Amino acid sequence: MGRKVFILGNYTFLIFLSLLCLFPLIHVLAISFSSSSAAGVGLVKLWPVDFQLSSYRYILQKQEFIQSFVVTLQRVVLGFSINMLMTILCAYPLSKETSTFKYRTHYAWYFIITILFGGGLIPWYITVSETGLIDTIWGLVIPGAVPVFNVILMLNFFRGLPKEIEESAFMDGAGHWKVLWLMYIPLSLPSMATVSLFTLVGHWNAWFDGLILMNFPDKYPLSTYLQLMVINSDPMKMSAGDIYKFAEISDRTTRAAQIFLGALPILLVYPFLQKYFVKGIVLGSIKG
Repeated sequence: MGRKVFILGNYTFLIFLSLLCLFPLIHVLAISFSSSSAAGVGLVKLWPVDFQLSSYRYILQKQEFIQSFVVTLQRVVLGFSINMLMTILCAYPLSKETSTFKYRTHYAWYFIITILFGGGLIPWYITVSETGLIDTIWGLVIPGAVPVFNVILMLNFFRGLPKEIEESAFMDGAGHWKVLWLMYIPLSLPSMATVSLFTLVGHWNAWFDGLILMNFPDKYPLSTYLQLMVINSDPMKMSAGDIYKFAEISDRTTRAAQIFLGALPILLVYPFLQKYFVKGIVLGSIKG
């Protein structure tokens, strides 16, 4: 009976916690589908009032939103490819023993120090500026090309793989490249899925570097554009061609629609990676 009570209480608490996490998203979604008058007076809770799609039609016609969405897609594709490649190439040698890789400890401390200490915002900006990455898509992906936290997760997962597999491959004439790409990577799908999720979400939600490194609004990634819209949105600055639409939409419904559209791609990707998420975190955080 005690076990049943514990399970019931545990599920009840987790369901309640999940609902608390979902309520803000449902509330924003309901506002985006509601009329401007209902959203303005606070009538919208968890269900749309005077259901309409005016805010979404208005947003999808805005050139700034489309441009920022394209920039974010470019950033995610380039950043994800570079981050995953660098993570794998750094994690594999660091997962070896000191007898195999003589200077492994030195390189490991080099990476760990970058987590504990940083040069600060101004040296970081000067470095990016002097390398000619300002106002380029590479400025959003090159400075964070090596995510050290992901490297640590991946190298610990590699160290947990059976050594006999690697030894048998070497006996058959395989080199390190074949062992890495044909054996380690296929066996590391849970950890790869976890690191991939961290990388995708990190690039999709990053807004500060876009605000600092981009001097033109048409080069802003989506998160930077949404951040500026949420903070600086002013309905009185709408163009003359959009004034007639203001009877159906407002700054609140428009911001809610933009926030939901910005989060939608990640919400669609996450369910496919969630089954690997917990397993990858647990295995990657335990030293083999």
